[in-house]
Amino acid sequence: MVLSGLPLPLQAAAPLVAIDFGHTLAAHGATSARGRGEFYFNRDLGEALAAALRERGLRVRIVNGDGRIASLRARPVAAEGADLLVSIHHDSVSAQLLNAWEWQGRQLDYNDDYAGHSLFVSRDNPDTARSILCARAIGARLQRMGFVPTHKNGLLRAYADRELAVHYYDGLAVLRHARMPALLFEGGVIKNRDEELLLADPAYQAKMADGMATAIAACLLSGQPADDEAGADRPDVLPQTPAGY
Repeated sequence: MVLSGLPLPLQAAAPLVAIDFGHTLAAHGATSARGRGEFYFNRDLGEALAAALRERGLRVRIVNGDGRIASLRARPVAAEGADLLVSIHHDSVSAQLLNAWEWQGRQLDYNDDYAGHSLFVSRDNPDTARSILCARAIGARLQRMGFVPTHKNGLLRAYADRELAVHYYDGLAVLRHARMPALLFEGGVIKNRDEELLLADPAYQAKMADGMATAIAACLLSGQPADDEAGADRPDVLPQTPAGY
């Protein structure tokens, strides 16, 4: 019997990817130009990524599938045992750069100057090298498919790879508390009115997820970190954090 492209005895050996749907129903993150909460964009892309990974024979665990996870710290705990944690998010724009507009009777805001995906890793993760490797693989694959990254985050976050828009964000709890390689993916800028429509399109989500899944499979099944990736690792000791963080 063959399941998901792999002989049944090999299924348990397939890499396990934990997909975290960023934010929650109660605190949905950014609000799009047309008033939709970020969590719903995260969920849609995360579900598309899960389907694409399963098509490639990888195992998937959804984290925060119902949008009711208790805390940031609970996310990496729920991912324990995975080979990679991918936290799905969508980007916003600083409040001072937003413009007011009215959409279907609602007073909302937007910024059409910024668009594109980006990726983040933490040097406080115990396997920064493979985190960077998988982030680079995703960035490279998406660009080959025609997706264009944003570099607006380079104003605040140092680059792990400038060309592929991979940034260091050491303090992100979901990444630094993970006990496996981990990365955060920003699918695009939902304050951009044109990009928002693309990001809400199931066909666009499926295309992006297909590229991400191809890259993740390659990273986990055959990728080897480069010397500069390995050099980014820090000792496997996580810093003290405030209570409740």
